[in-house]
Order: sequence, then C-alpha cells, then structure tokens
Amino acid sequence: MALRQLSDYKGSELVTKILAIVDREQPLHVSLVGGDPMVRYRELEELLPQLDARGVHTQIVTSAFRVIPPSWKEYKRLNIVVSIDGLQPEHDERRKPATYERILKNTADAKITIHSTITGNIASRPGYLEEFLRFWSARPQINKVWFSLFTPQVGAEGPEILSSEQRVFVAQELLRLRTLYPILDMAEGLIKEILSPPESPADCIFALTTGTISADLQTRITPCQFGGEPDCSQCGCIASMGLAAVGHHRVLGPLTAGHLFHASAKVGRSMKRVRSKFSKTSEPESQPFRILPN
Repeated sequence: MALRQLSDYKGSELVTKILAIVDREQPLHVSLVGGDPMVRYRELEELLPQLDARGVHTQIVTSAFRVIPPSWKEYKRLNIVVSIDGLQPEHDERRKPATYERILKNTADAKITIHSTITGNIASRPGYLEEFLRFWSARPQINKVWFSLFTPQVGAEGPEILSSEQRVFVAQELLRLRTLYPILDMAEGLIKEILSPPESPADCIFALTTGTISADLQTRITPCQFGGEPDCSQCGCIASMGLAAVGHHRVLGPLTAGHLFHASAKVGRSMKRVRSKFSKTSEPESQPFRILPN
C-alpha cells in the first residue's frame, strides 16, 4: 500500500475517531505528526482541550508553516515540536514555504521545542551543530532543542547516512555542547546511546511501547514509526535513545529498568492476546505499512 492510497479524515469525524482510539488504548502520550498536523488546525483546536481533559500528554510535530496559536500555551501537557533541517540555507532550500523567516514569525507568541535531524552532510561540517544551537538559544520562544540522527532503511545509500566515524564525532560533540548550551535537552546517558543502537525493533523499548497508526486511523505502521525496514544498526531516533538510556538504569544490583520492562511487556502481550479473544472492539488492522517508491 502506498501513502496516497490511504483515506484521510477531517472535521468532527477526524476528532471523534482519534478520541475513540485514545479512549480505547488509554495512552500516556499521543504524538500527532504528518505531513503536518497544522493542515487540520481547526480540528486541533477541537481536539487539544479534549486530550488535555483526559490527562493525556500531547505532542504536535509541525514545520510551523502556520501561526501557532498563543492560547496553546495554556495546555500544560502540550509540547509543540518544530522540525528544522539545519541552518537557514539548508532548511529554506528543503522546507519551502516553511522558511526560517516564517518559522520565527509563526512561533513568536508560542513556546516550542526545536527538533533537527543530523545527516552525514551536517556531521561532516565542524562547528555546524554549535552554530545551530547558538542561533536558536537566542530566541525566547524556544524551550529546548533535540537532535536525532538520520535513520536509513536497510540497504539504503547516500550522503545523508552517517559513517561510524561521524556517529562517534556527533556523540562527542553533543556531550561537549550540552554543557555549554542548556537549551540542548539531551542527557549524557541518552547521547551515549548513539554509539550502541538496538539490534532490532524487538530490542527497542520505544518501538515496543509505541503504536503508530496512519492517516486512515486503521493501518498500523510497523515495526516502528519509521515503517518499512529501518536499519536499526544505524538508528538515531531520540526517543529510542532516550528510552534505551532509561532501560540501562540499574534498579538493584545487576537488575535494570530494561529487565523489568521486558518482563512486564511479555506479561502484557499475553494478557492482550487473552482479552482480544473475548473482545468485540474493533482494532486497527495489523498488516504492516510499507513505504513504496513512486
């Protein structure tokens, strides 16, 4: 199945269907990504207060091509993440019409998180990450900055893929920069996970704790949010790294939080299989979502 084959929803139907999933799955956290969720800004205005009333932490990932409403600062469980493709020359070339100038204008009265994906092209330029942090640190609307590393599909080639030497350089650079720029919200343990990504989705706590559903609100994207066949040996997802760091935290002696999670997850999967046999609730389709070429 190709993305353009999926049906899309809008208006109250979209809001109702998303809330039905939330009420069924009872998530602690919901991320709304795209495309760009701000295309459905009217629906977001209806959806956000209902998610907030349910006590759900919500994240909106956007390019900020449209003004972020100042009223959204009232939602304490809302995190607005703006995707930035590097410094202004690179970003403006790739993201039109979501240029730096438009982002600064559209986020002037908001509080946002900046997220940028480090590619091989960026990693090959000394001083690039520090210049990026210096620019965004000076903007009062920026709450924090996150970096991920470009994660390729299995067998992919190209200049965006980081070499092993570049991964080491990026990890060392981020460890240095986090002490100089408090806006860089990446703990030491998280950054060190860059050098030891999970071997497979089955070893990734983030992949195991996240359900990703596509635009038709039925098709599940597997084996993780990247879909297709992500090369886990080159994973650079900040969420994966963050939960891997939590998983390596020692609870008692050699026992780690990861040991407890995997034991709990195994019990949870067994219970879910039992419940599904007796439940008549409609579940999203389980077939994997594959990214196909045009």
